[in-house]
Order: sequence, then structure tokens, then C-alpha cells
Amino acid sequence: MTTDAGASPLDVQIDALKGGSADLSQYAGQAVLVVNVASKCGLTPQYTGLERLQERYAAQGFTVLGVPCNQFLGQEPGNAEEIAEFCSATYGVTFPLTEKVEVNGDDRHPLYQRLVGFADAEGHEGDIRWNFEKFLIGRDGSVVARFSPQTEPEAAEVVAAIEAQLS
Repeated sequence: MTTDAGASPLDVQIDALKGGSADLSQYAGQAVLVVNVASKCGLTPQYTGLERLQERYAAQGFTVLGVPCNQFLGQEPGNAEEIAEFCSATYGVTFPLTEKVEVNGDDRHPLYQRLVGFADAEGHEGDIRWNFEKFLIGRDGSVVARFSPQTEPEAAEVVAAIEAQLS
């Protein structure tokens, strides 16, 4: 697997959902939970837990970064406006969302090229398995944890990993 191991995922250029640069460099020195999200997935209710993490830890130098992706059974079919409206109206999402990207395959976005080489606690590395796979980027800009799509955002291991980065 080829990843740019020395470079931070926060050095990548990616656009914001509503256009213009998402400017990931603004999160340097913070902890960032990167999550590929989708509006029509069985795991979509995880938006609630992600938003609670955002509200709980934002003032301490943390953000969730939602990355819409339509690669898993077409579960994120909307355009930017539809995605933004769904997230805001349905889940009250205040954390930033990027443009819709591909997380696997030949057109994998460079952000995910830098993330997928990191293994989760079960040893899985490589391709994203489903919507809502989570990567925690530490204050130093390196990937420090990966969590499976089924791991709830407020699971003890996710909270512990975030809090370790904020202490």
C-alpha cells in the first residue's frame, strides 16, 4: 500500500461542502475525527453522537470532520445543498463537512490515501469498509486511531482516544 507516511492528512487540499477550500491546516494543533458520512445508511444516526462529541470537545481543540461519500450502495446521493440541509435539519450538525469524495479505488481522495494505511485495534488497514469509519488525527497531525464503522462515536474507546489527545 502506498501512503505518504511522513505527511499529515491535514496537509491535503479538499474543498468544503459548500465550495471553496476546507483549509484543513486550520486544524493543526487540534484533534480531528475524520468520518466518511452518508445520509441514507443504517449507520446515519451516528450523526447524533458525532454532533455530541463536537459540542462536548470543540472548546478544548477538537473537531469532527464529516466527509460525504457515495461509494457504499449509493447511500449519499445528494448534491452539496441537499447534504447540508439534511445534516442541519435532521441532526443539527454544526461540524464542518467537506465535498463528496471517493474513499476507495483508483479515484481515492488524497486525504484517504493518507488515512487508510493506519490499522484499527483489530488490525484492519486498507480500504474503508463502510460509511462512518472513523480516523482520529492527533494534535501533532498524525493518525492516532482508527475505528470501525459500527463503533459508535461516543463509545468508550473513541472518547478515551479523543480525551488522550486533549490532555
